[in-house]
Amino acid sequence: MISAGDFRNGVTIDVEGTVFQIIEFQHVKPGKGAAFVRTKLKNIVNGGVVERTFRPTEKFPQARIDRADMQYLYNDGDLYHFMNTENYEQIALNTETIGDALKFVKENEMCKVCSIAGNVFAVEPPLFVELEVTETEPGFKGDTATGASKPAIVETGAQVAVPLFVNQGDVIKIDTRTGEYLSRV
Repeated sequence: MISAGDFRNGVTIDVEGTVFQIIEFQHVKPGKGAAFVRTKLKNIVNGGVVERTFRPTEKFPQARIDRADMQYLYNDGDLYHFMNTENYEQIALNTETIGDALKFVKENEMCKVCSIAGNVFAVEPPLFVELEVTETEPGFKGDTATGASKPAIVETGAQVAVPLFVNQGDVIKIDTRTGEYLSRV
């Protein structure tokens, strides 16, 4: 059990049967009245964000999120198949569970599959991936003074804004959290 007075960013708690992750918290001690904790909570399952206040003495059970390293194998229509590399157990997840988490992930790459009590609710791609640019327009000399960018399609089909000097066939490094170009490899 964790009391509201001990809240920290990133902690997951179970509030009335729903698992939340604390995004922000603030201890407030007004001049008049009792102290309270103002929080911003993200619903782990559906991604919704709510603001709530708690008394510092309120206690909540800490939720345990299991993150398993699994290899993304392939997708066949609406199902995405993953394999645990330790025991070779395979699971299939639907498009609703995956969302757009795999738009920068190639087949046979490792991902983290997040679950609560055996129920999978999300897939976390690796933080950085290296992908080949399959389609982009050529940059023109002299256009680099402004730090401009152009759209490029990578081998997974996702679109990324890249600098003008990146050409078709180049391998680039991408941050999967933001979808931003980081560097050429």
